[in-house]
Amino acid sequence: MLGFSLRSLWNRRFVAGLTVLAISLSVALILGVERLRDGARDSFANSASGIDLIVAPRGNSVQILMATVFGVGGTGTGMTWESFEWLEDRPEVAWAVPIQMGDNHRGYPVIGTDGSYFEHFRHSGGQPLSLAEGAFFAGNVADAAVVGAEVAARFGYDLGAVIVNAHGSGEVSFDLHDDAPFTISGVLAPTGTAVDRMVFVTLEGFDTLHAQEDAPLADPLDPAAMPADGHGEDDAHDDHEEQGGHEGTGAGRGHEPDRINAVYVGLIDRTSVLGLQRAVNDRPSDALSAVLPAVALAELWGITGTAERAMRLMAWAVALAGMIGMVVMLSATLDTRRREFAILRSVGATPSRIFALIVTEAAVLTAAGLILGLAVLTVATVVTDPILSARFGLRLGLNIFGARELATLFVIFCAGLLASLIPAVRVYRMTLADGLSVRL
Repeated sequence: MLGFSLRSLWNRRFVAGLTVLAISLSVALILGVERLRDGARDSFANSASGIDLIVAPRGNSVQILMATVFGVGGTGTGMTWESFEWLEDRPEVAWAVPIQMGDNHRGYPVIGTDGSYFEHFRHSGGQPLSLAEGAFFAGNVADAAVVGAEVAARFGYDLGAVIVNAHGSGEVSFDLHDDAPFTISGVLAPTGTAVDRMVFVTLEGFDTLHAQEDAPLADPLDPAAMPADGHGEDDAHDDHEEQGGHEGTGAGRGHEPDRINAVYVGLIDRTSVLGLQRAVNDRPSDALSAVLPAVALAELWGITGTAERAMRLMAWAVALAGMIGMVVMLSATLDTRRREFAILRSVGATPSRIFALIVTEAAVLTAAGLILGLAVLTVATVVTDPILSARFGLRLGLNIFGARELATLFVIFCAGLLASLIPAVRVYRMTLADGLSVRL
């Protein structure tokens, strides 16, 4: 029966091929939507792993999460350094990492922080950040930069490369800070998170950009502008190194900026998170918000839920169109195949066997569509994964199909068999009527 069905479909290979193509596209779309959804959620969750609380100027929790963890948007006017110290000295707090934002490097967000970021930040279920090469803020601390794996790969950066940042977020640059370049001291190993798309500089280096931007021009003829004892910026820099210069992951804390944009907080005991959140929200001197990353992610999925449902509905609509196309193809050929069925009846084929022939053809078409759909999805994943990783920090990967995807394939296959019952019942009745009629 299977061999006869294959030969029959080969005689109608053009129409059958279009049917298989429609089914394969629906399969690829359905599984692709689910894989993209899961990849986005995993990537977002991995990026916020290990952070118990994010403290930032008063604002929407989703906006704060997107700005601080993913480098999308901003957090408002900033919070004072006194608030950071108050937060760091709280008994519930194990560590606190200051964050400055507002600049970009060729479209990638620039983060001002200190060495504690690399010491405490975790991703992908608790893994620490590691270096592919170099060191964290080594050498001249104020001029050092650490770049993510994607930034280094895209622009071909190596250790010692000099980069220039610009004011503004995203790909919009309002002012190029070419008078304050940075030297790359380290390149992070790939993480599959938003960190791969970031450039990290010290708090001092970040403030230097804007201090030079805001400082008034000095009059070279003004005696007050000349150093009295022949010492200038070099001595100031030496004093800074004596007071605040640190090696390794502790670099940069010697500088205390006036304002920062956010703070990552890790707690000694996570059960105290709600109490600390309430204390931060009620702090009178600064209007602050304390955001739980898991709760903000849940809010984000609630916002995007409508779009996800719409994409799923569209994918299943394409699958339904593929099933309808198969029914139309099988039904449209029934009249032209009436002679074929009469010959089969003349050699002893029963109406039930002809019924089974139609169902087998539908099963072959559906199975071919499933296989081709999986192939299309694999090729699309290989092609789009680097693009999604570079532009959005999403990694799909060639994952082994799980129980949910296998269940989806089984449902589509069963739907194809059910759809074939319509033309199969018609051909059963038609061949039965032809067998009972007498033609002279």
